[in-house]
Order: sequence, then structure tokens, then C-alpha cells
Amino acid sequence: MTDLFTQKVYQPLAARMRPDTLDGFYGQQHLIGPGKPLREAIESESLHSMIFWGPPGVGKTTLAKIIAASADAHFENISAVLSGVKEIRASIAKAQEQRDLRGRKTILFVDEVHRFNKSQQDAFLPFVEDGTVVFIGATTENPSFELNNALLSRCRVYVLKSLDATDIKTVIAQAMADAESGLGQRKLQLDEAALDLLANAADGDARRALNLLEIANDLASEQADGAVIDASVLEQVLVGDTRRFDKGGEYFYDQISALHKSVRGSSPDAALYWLCRMLDGGCDPLYIARRVARIASEDIGNADPRALALALDAWSVQERLGSPEGELALAQAVTYCAVAAKSNAVYSAFKATMADVKSLPSYEVPLHLRNAATTLMKELDYGKDYRYAHSEDGAYAAGETYLPEELEGKQYYFPTDNGLEKKIGDKLSYLRSLDKDGRSEKDKQ
Repeated sequence: MTDLFTQKVYQPLAARMRPDTLDGFYGQQHLIGPGKPLREAIESESLHSMIFWGPPGVGKTTLAKIIAASADAHFENISAVLSGVKEIRASIAKAQEQRDLRGRKTILFVDEVHRFNKSQQDAFLPFVEDGTVVFIGATTENPSFELNNALLSRCRVYVLKSLDATDIKTVIAQAMADAESGLGQRKLQLDEAALDLLANAADGDARRALNLLEIANDLASEQADGAVIDASVLEQVLVGDTRRFDKGGEYFYDQISALHKSVRGSSPDAALYWLCRMLDGGCDPLYIARRVARIASEDIGNADPRALALALDAWSVQERLGSPEGELALAQAVTYCAVAAKSNAVYSAFKATMADVKSLPSYEVPLHLRNAATTLMKELDYGKDYRYAHSEDGAYAAGETYLPEELEGKQYYFPTDNGLEKKIGDKLSYLRSLDKDGRSEKDKQ
């Protein structure tokens, strides 16, 4: 019978191939390249508390372990997803033991630190301040929004980037060649086209690349001179595969921001690209439809009122027909909005008016604009001297006022010279000239 205690515990390929030195670490050369501050801090063992902010699979955990190994420090690893105050206290107790009994530093690595609430994050502060632990937090979310200021102020933030295709291919090649920890014993064969496909599917995530490689290895066809991973194998591995897209997280807001700004910048190609990135990543098309309607009002407005109608039509198509017809309608709306004339005059006017309404007194409605629904109201001069516009020349009562007396002459809406809004601006200028003449005649009387 096999001795269960001597069996080798299975580890995923990504865990087995985790580098343990900076020389074996790929990517992040802006942080750990020669002469860079983080590399110098690691090599001189000048440890400080820090936050690693970056997407999945770029080496946050690996880098923390390398730092601990380089400084011969005790490494405590807790996950905010699985841990609470009890686990925090246990890790701190181990760190105190290492410090008091062995004179050894402790790296306390907290994965997904943004998932800890305020009180849990606060629990680290005394021990960071007194040197019990060197705190390293890892997060995929913007620490400015997700971490307490007190904790953030005690840490230096390092931004880790997605690995480029060259680094991903190197990681794959190493795993295929390493006979001890990797897949070298299989003598895998991966042609250039398949390698490109695999690296592209990894989307800058080294762990994802190795996980996909490990699955492909299991499906590889055996040949006389080794196992072959070709395009047909990868097609099976990548069925239903989606790009990196964290709904409600940093990537989500970055991509919707890129879509909005591409439309505002009148770039239909970029707008389509970000639309497709979001759809490919699993974003709810109805959310996109709502944002496109917002864009049509905020950035196009009266320069081309058709944009809002088209955005609402696309929203309706998505609700009624679903995918893929609805997505095509969204593409139509996005490209139309991108090439339409732009104006934020309505958006600016709305904000300015709302600011006045919130900050100024609640001015009375002028008497001539009030509705005289009863005899008493008429006796109180409700509606007195109101001029019915349709009875005036050109259906316009020149010189009539409609704002509260305290705001008379105030202008909120300033049409641009773009698209239809130029005609609107010309008309308003003409009406203001009539108002001026009308008031002059009134003054003469």
C-alpha cells in the first residue's frame, strides 16, 4: 500500500513555477529593474510597508515572498477573503514571537486587502507603527478608494502592470523546458501560432497562462517525438474564455471611462473597441445602453438631438431582441454618438442651475406667471398682465420675463457653435434683441 504521508502533494503548475529570486521574476522592470528604488530597497534589506496594486497574475504574491526571502524574514500570509480579526491576531502573535525570541522581522502579506473593512484594516496600524510587522498588501482595486487613509499613509504604493506578450511567452517556455518543476518531461511541442494564441489568451496574466498551459498539456496529442499542443487543442481549452473584466471593479470603470471619452473625443474606432472589450468581458449590455444615453445628453445634447433618440432606440432593441441584435444596435448608437456634433452646454447649464437652486433662497413665482384658478387668486393678482405668447407677433412676447425677479437677466444655457446648437444660439440672440427692444418700448410708456 502507498504511504499516504510520503505522497507528493499536488501543486498547480503556476505554483510550482513561482520564481524565488528577482532574477527569475519577469515583468515589472519599472519597479525592480537595475537601479530602481524597489530593487535597491530589496537588495539592501531596507524594508518598508507597501501596497502592491495591479491586475491578477502579475506577481504581487511572488514579489512579496521574494522580498521576505531576500531579507531572511518570517513570512505570514493571510487572505482578506478567508480571514477575519482572529486570523489577524494569530499572525501578529507569530510576528511578535519571531521578533522577541529570534530577533527576526516578519513580512505580513495580506492578499486582497481591499476586502477588509475599516476596523479590520485599522487592526494592523499599531503593529505597523511599532515595527512588529512589515506590511505588504496586495489589491486589484484602486487603493485610493478601497484602503483607509491611515493605513495608506503608512505604506508606499507600487503599481504593477500586466505582463507583455514577450514576458508571457518566456514564462510559458520556461514551464515547458523545466523538467523538475515544470512540464519538461513531456517534451511538449508548441508551434509559434499556438504560442501566440496562448499568450494572447493569458491577457497579461502569468498565472492564467500557466493554468491554460497545464490544461492544454492534459489534452495534448501524443506523437513519437513528444506531446503536441496545436490550435485544435487550444480551441478546446479556450472555449468560453473571456478577457479580463472585473464587473464593478477597477477594470470596469477604466473601460467605461475609455468608452465615454472616446465618444466625447469623436473617435468611432476607439469607441467601438472599448464597447467590444466590455461586451467580450461580460458587461451587461443594458448597463452600456444606459451609459450611451447619458453620453448623448451630456456630450452631444442639442448639437444633435437625434443622438439621444438613437441611443434610446438601441436600448430598446437590446431589451426586446437581446444578443446579438441588441449589441449591433449599441454599436450603431456608439458610432453615431462618436461622429455627432458635440456640446456640453445643456449639461453645464443644468449643473449651474441646480447649484443656484440648492444655494439660493426659494424665490417666489412672479405673480404674472401664477395660475389664477380661483376668484381669490384673481383678486390677489395671480396671472395679472401675463402675455399669452401665441397672441403676440411671431408667437413671442418680447420683453416678457419668466425668472424670479431676483434672477432677472440670469443666463444658464450658452449654446455652442456646433451642429444644430448654432441655430439655437442664433435664435436666442435674435429673441434677446427683441426683448431689449420690447423693454425699451415699455420704458417709454
